[in-house]
Formats: sequence, C-alpha cells, structure tokens
Amino acid sequence: MIDPRSEENFEEDGRDMQAEIEAERVAEALVFASSQPVSEGFIAERLPRNANVHAIMLRLKEQYAPRGVNLVQVEGAWAFRTAADLSFVIRRDDNEVKKLSRAALEVLAIIAYHQPVTRAEIEDIRGVQTSRGTLDVLMEAGWVRFRGRRRTPGRPVTLGTTRDFLDHFGLEELRDLPGLEELKGAGLLSGRIPANFNIPSPSMNDELTEDEDPITQMDLEELGLLAPRSTSED
Repeated sequence: MIDPRSEENFEEDGRDMQAEIEAERVAEALVFASSQPVSEGFIAERLPRNANVHAIMLRLKEQYAPRGVNLVQVEGAWAFRTAADLSFVIRRDDNEVKKLSRAALEVLAIIAYHQPVTRAEIEDIRGVQTSRGTLDVLMEAGWVRFRGRRRTPGRPVTLGTTRDFLDHFGLEELRDLPGLEELKGAGLLSGRIPANFNIPSPSMNDELTEDEDPITQMDLEELGLLAPRSTSED
C-alpha cells in the first residue's frame, strides 16, 4: 500500500525542483540580456521571495565553468564573459583598445591600490606631476571615478576605481589585485627593489571613509562635469 504522505512529499519535491529550475532560467536570462554586470538585488526582485539568489548564481557559475562562455562575479554582480583561454579567438586587432601610456598605467595602479587617493597624493607617490589628460583617459575608459572630497584644507577630490575596472581586468573584487610576489613573478618589478618596499592592501569598502564627504551637485559643476544650473525662474 502506498502511503499518501509519501506521494504528497514526492509531488512537493517535484514542484520545488521545477521552481528552482525556473528561477535559474530567469536569473540566466536577466544576466544574458544585460550589457552590464547585474546585481543580485536586481535578480532577487524578479524571483520568488524565498529564492536564494546567491546559491542560484553559484550553481549557474559551476554549470558554465567548462563552457566557452563563463558566468563571472564582479564586485557582487554577475556577467557572462568569454572564457579567458578563448579570448584570443575573438580578439580583432582593429577593435583592440589603445594601449595606455606608462604614466596612465602608473596612475591607474596607484589609484587601485591606494584608493581613496587625491591627485596630490598620486603625485607624491610618483614623484612627478600628473596631467589632467592622464586622468581624463582613465575616466573616459570608465575605470576611474570621483569618490568624494577629502575633509582637509582645499577639500581635494578623492579618486577610486569602478566596477568596469574590475570587469575589464577580470577581477571579482579588489582583494584579487596581484600582490608583491605575483608582480615579481610576472616580471613587473625589478629584482633590485628596496628592502622595505611593499604593496598596500587596497580598501575593500566602497563606502566613503570618515575623512570623505560625498560629492554634491555644486561639486560636479565646479569640476566641470555638469553645466551650472540656471538661477532664473521659468
């Protein structure tokens, strides 16, 4: 004799499995349809309330791991990207991004490791003046942004990297930036570096620090990022 409760449990398990499969399909479609990394919060809004979005995304990530397209996590958001070992297949010389100058690379590295950092602090680390054009190139690429304003005389603007920076360089988060030994192994550091030389650990918190104020509308106008608002009444 078949226990009715066993049949009910079997049917309930089947419904739960179907619901999980459907949730995975929805999450997969949302990420596929977006040109930018999609946050788990955005996905959660479109799934049943009890859905474990992070677990769903990890399952999808595992399913796509051996494929030509991988599901990758970028600062808490998700995106489909070509598998790293296949990128050479679709790379076209005429579509390659123009290489950054040495100055731009140095500035980008300093911002990545030392953020939040001001222009004066960048110049102090490099030992040379930084042109506005160098920062403009990094901002136009979408890799550097204005974070806030330092609570010091002159209220200098602080700089930090963006999610696009992580996405472009295949980093899940800032802690994935290479350390001292990795840089040495890649031949990016001279063998005769000072004994006390070290690579700083980048800040993992994207929120403003205690000595930073948020950038206001007036600040953006002052920086030339927005046209001044008209004071006349319509």
